Amino acid sequence: MPSLILAHTRYLVIEQIRVPIGILAGTFFPAVTMLAFVVPFTGQDAATATTATGSLVFFGAMSSALTGLATAVSQDRELPWDPYLRTLPAGPLPRFAGRILSTLAAVLISVVPVLVMGALLTEAAITPARLLLGLGALVVGVVPFMLMGLFVGFTLVSKAAMAVSQLLFFPMAILGGLLLPPQVLPEPVQAVSPYVPTRGAAELIWWAIAGVRPDAVSLVMLAVWTGAMAVAAAWAYRRDEGRRFS
Repeated sequence: MPSLILAHTRYLVIEQIRVPIGILAGTFFPAVTMLAFVVPFTGQDAATATTATGSLVFFGAMSSALTGLATAVSQDRELPWDPYLRTLPAGPLPRFAGRILSTLAAVLISVVPVLVMGALLTEAAITPARLLLGLGALVVGVVPFMLMGLFVGFTLVSKAAMAVSQLLFFPMAILGGLLLPPQVLPEPVQAVSPYVPTRGAAELIWWAIAGVRPDAVSLVMLAVWTGAMAVAAAWAYRRDEGRRFS
């Protein structure tokens, strides 16, 4: 089974490299935002620059996890190769695991430009231990968005999946405080913010890289969203399989 998972992962990574627009899209907007807003306005404040860099790192990772995965899965469902793979005796695990691992690879690539800008153009500072802890928090934080991407991809056709994932992505990024610090958001937004998964992921990353005390409600809701999205993704897969193969 591990060899099958590695084979699927390798195939999907090569597929992404051959058509790299998804990875480039996940890196472009966070990098531009970093260059236009963080570097000139908060780049000289070490603490603010560090947390802002973490926020934009997660912004790019979330784009690759949610939009990239939703689009890729929905497009795969429209190709004849996908039904053939589902007839093989290995079951869905190798394909699922390969998709998750290849998406994680895209996520880690998407954070590089923002990290480089933070290191070279701002006063953001982080120790190697906190950097590794931050990458671990990043992986934990993107899990519900990968599951959300799977749910959207197995539920909708490719054009609809791309649009719906974007409609989910930007409001959650704003509500979670990824583009503006949570304390400067309007009061109604601040009241909703702890209950969206982006806020919990951001709180986890801020704690990992800067030692900022996380909000307990946000972390609990992150766990709740992860469990709910796991159930939703599994349901969507079974629903798609029942409709197309029963």
